[in-house]
Amino acid sequence: MTFNEDSRVKIPALLHLMRLGYRYIPLNQQIRIEENNIFPSIFIPKIAAINNISEQDAQRLLDEINLELDYEDLGKKFYERLVATSGLKLMDFADFSNNEFHVTTELTCKTGDEEFRPDITVLINGMPLAFIEVKKPHNKEGVIAERNRINKRFANKHFQRFANITQLLVFSNNMEYEDGIVDPVFGAFYGTPSYDQVHFNFFREDEEYPVKQKLLTIDEKTEIELLKDNNLIVIKNSPEYLTNKQERTPTNRILTSLFSKERLQFLLKYAIAYVKEDTDGKISYQKHIMRYPQLFATQAIEAKLQAGQNKGIIWHTQGSGKTALAYFNVKYLTDYYAKQQVIPKFYFIVDRLDLLIQASGEFANRGLRVKQVNSKDEFVKDLQVVGALHNDSGEPEITVVNIQKFSEDAVSAKDLMYDINVQRVYFLDEAHRSYNPKGSYLGHLFNSDRSAVMIALTGTPLLKEVAKDYDSKLLFGNYIHKYYYNMSIADGYTLRLIREQIEGNFKMEMKEVMEQIKVLQGDITTRQIYAHPKFAVPLLDYITKDLIKFRRDHQDTCLGGMVVCDSADQAKELFHLFQEKYGVQETDASLLMAAEPKAKYGLHDEPALSAALILHDVNDKAVRKELINAYKKGKVDILFVYNMLLTGFDAKRLKKLYLARVIQDHNLLQTLTRVNRPYKKYQYGYVVDFADISKAFDRTNKLYFDELQEQLGDEMEMYSHLFKTEEEIRKEIQEIRETLFHYDTQNMELFSQQIARLTDKNELLRLIRALRTAKELKNIIAVNGYEALDGIADFEVWNRLLLEAQHRLDNLNFLESIGNEEASANLLNTALEDIIFQFIKVDESELVLADEFKNILRKTRESLQHNFDQIDPQFVSLREELERIFKNRNLSEISQADMVENMHLLQKIYDRAKELNRKNALLKAKYENDDKYARVHKRLNEKGTLNGKEMQLHKALMQVKQHVDSKLEGQEDVLKNEAFFKRYLLQLVVQEFKKKENIPLDFPTTESINSLIVNEYLQQYQYR
Repeated sequence: MTFNEDSRVKIPALLHLMRLGYRYIPLNQQIRIEENNIFPSIFIPKIAAINNISEQDAQRLLDEINLELDYEDLGKKFYERLVATSGLKLMDFADFSNNEFHVTTELTCKTGDEEFRPDITVLINGMPLAFIEVKKPHNKEGVIAERNRINKRFANKHFQRFANITQLLVFSNNMEYEDGIVDPVFGAFYGTPSYDQVHFNFFREDEEYPVKQKLLTIDEKTEIELLKDNNLIVIKNSPEYLTNKQERTPTNRILTSLFSKERLQFLLKYAIAYVKEDTDGKISYQKHIMRYPQLFATQAIEAKLQAGQNKGIIWHTQGSGKTALAYFNVKYLTDYYAKQQVIPKFYFIVDRLDLLIQASGEFANRGLRVKQVNSKDEFVKDLQVVGALHNDSGEPEITVVNIQKFSEDAVSAKDLMYDINVQRVYFLDEAHRSYNPKGSYLGHLFNSDRSAVMIALTGTPLLKEVAKDYDSKLLFGNYIHKYYYNMSIADGYTLRLIREQIEGNFKMEMKEVMEQIKVLQGDITTRQIYAHPKFAVPLLDYITKDLIKFRRDHQDTCLGGMVVCDSADQAKELFHLFQEKYGVQETDASLLMAAEPKAKYGLHDEPALSAALILHDVNDKAVRKELINAYKKGKVDILFVYNMLLTGFDAKRLKKLYLARVIQDHNLLQTLTRVNRPYKKYQYGYVVDFADISKAFDRTNKLYFDELQEQLGDEMEMYSHLFKTEEEIRKEIQEIRETLFHYDTQNMELFSQQIARLTDKNELLRLIRALRTAKELKNIIAVNGYEALDGIADFEVWNRLLLEAQHRLDNLNFLESIGNEEASANLLNTALEDIIFQFIKVDESELVLADEFKNILRKTRESLQHNFDQIDPQFVSLREELERIFKNRNLSEISQADMVENMHLLQKIYDRAKELNRKNALLKAKYENDDKYARVHKRLNEKGTLNGKEMQLHKALMQVKQHVDSKLEGQEDVLKNEAFFKRYLLQLVVQEFKKKENIPLDFPTTESINSLIVNEYLQQYQYR
């Protein structure tokens, strides 16, 4: 029987796409233009019909497209044509069902002698706009190998046309996402093409905004034609194929999420952005696709607007792309209001000049026309303009304005003499701070247009205690959508944080310096002390040596640092000392960009570093902007800052943050997350804590936890002896069956799914040993000619199970190895460095954010709630252990140290509960998912009074179950007569246990079995 990626993933995926409304194109009907894989027989008549033009005109359009796909623009020109609302249309977005939807397999992408064949290609109106690559579960390299292949292909100019026309990519090995693994390894992921690196995104459905499209029913004839076309008719009735046809497999779920017609329409029209990049004067584009939280936040905004709400808060963690979210919503809400004959006018409101410059750049790079407001008078005039746009080209536009520009006179035009309906939409950036209701700016903002839509964006929760004087939600409205830190980490959009507490003797040295200064100068402020050279010199020495060592340990000269100074004076002093040590720092951006890249460090080299000082009163805006860009591009090593760049600043190479002062509340979370952007293969961002932020972090985390509470609720060895007797072989085969008892050996797909949930390597090894033994026994039987043993076991099936189990073990080993090679090299580097440098930290530990703690609380609770056998001794033990933790600790009043300890304890309980649930699920599946008999099975096993194997017990109980269930069909009233039911069941127990399965029974044991089964039925009947 075929058991590979075709039968397990590809064919079920094709069938699922057909259920979503896509027509299958057989292999012998793939008649297309080889240069771009467009099907003219579909494209030409459909485009002619949509645009009401002749087929000759449609052919000319096709010729133009073929030329445009040759552009080195990552398909930007083609995409603009694809979504255009004027001129000739390639797609009917107004009536999306009016388009032609097809799917085919193994469609060759060929140029000259080079070619590749995606597993599945999705076509709309004959254009290959998406493709899907699949791998069978437990493929060791999983999605990684496929990602590397596609990166090589798209970097190959021979395949440029295929990259340019493709809009959506999906990669799946039909497995669930692995907990705690950030890099896409196992699961189902999506992305969009890139000439460089395709970024893989997780997709997790939001229960509040489900796909509405219903699946079609595919008749048997159509299904058979699909199987025959792929030469796989043999799998039609196999249990594995039947399992993988189900709509809830990981692959089929992501296909529903992305290719249901409502979602695909949204993704194609609104969820793709071309982002301009300037690399040393060369303009190029990166293609971005919406992350799933942005998609659901957009749907949530629309839902709130339709419900009549005109304000609300979007809480998406730092690094999740809130500026991009605003950009996507300018596109989406423009069409939303156009359907109501309303002209929207968009504003992005910031509270700092550096954020205004940064946001303006991000919007402009995504293709929006950006209008900056430079004075209060200019903004007054802007609000009086009736039209929505300030440009003549009709391009989408956004006005970026500092909140300080809102004055008493800044009020929208009223009492218009003509009929123009304008809707202002305000996006308020960083809504957790600076919008003080006691001040005038916020009042002016609200008064500027009382009917404006206000969407407040924040990367941190609106901490109540910080805003004691007002209720944030009354000010901005309730949360529209939320996306927490723990999910962002799980999805690979942000990294975990490590806090490094600096060495104690350094702190003592600082203390002595402070005392010395006091003796010499008398009473002065701490700010003066921290800016004094006697403090700043050793501080700078520590930072530069630490950054050099950090780079050496990771063998990466691209890693950058940022020093958050205690004051502007300290920042200036540190930068002055830095220039004394390394020379005057360049501020001319062109010279910085032209600098040669640094060579890799040798063991004993003392590298030169470069730095920039970013303060509001040092250099002008243009110079600061160029210095920041130079830092992002690796031309500057260290940034010295005070208040600037602590929020909204995104530099992926920034992996070392030096905190020289305590930052409070929202700003602390904002500042810490400057180092949490994914970069290369790094798993953490590092915070070097000179100021001891532990108390401030505990306070912030406690407020964060309280906000979450309100939002989410409380919560072997192989055989060496070849010659065995027939009896020994029979006995060993029986033992193998016992080992396999808990697993489904008849349905390879279910077996694969069951072991995919198995994380205990010891149990997996026990299973593999049994299956390997079976493989050897087959050879022994063949060698010794034991004809009497022919057919005693299905060795072919067991051999396939062995392969699957071995793949799972390889996967577990692979997951453990991820990062270990690099870590081992780093440890070696560190060990060698310690011979030369003595660098000792008091502590290095992960900063645990409240939502991660909240998440493990929830998972632990749910894992116990999901247990169907709550008198199981193992379950009782876990529950009691959890109760002890709750009794001994107030889990809502905890410090960072307590949180780390409690998380460790909760994680242990969760892991054990998850493993218990896994074993219960295996046993329950043996009883056709009947909780009752799984519990009876466990009770009888626990007592140890039965002189029989588990398989015998299972057979006997299953026979009892079938008899009883048959009798109760239409005769449920039998359970009303408890005495009769007991007598009836007692006879069955004796018959099936004693007579058929030869399990010895005495009267007390028989009564015990009978009582267990009777009580299960009666309890179910009473609580039905």
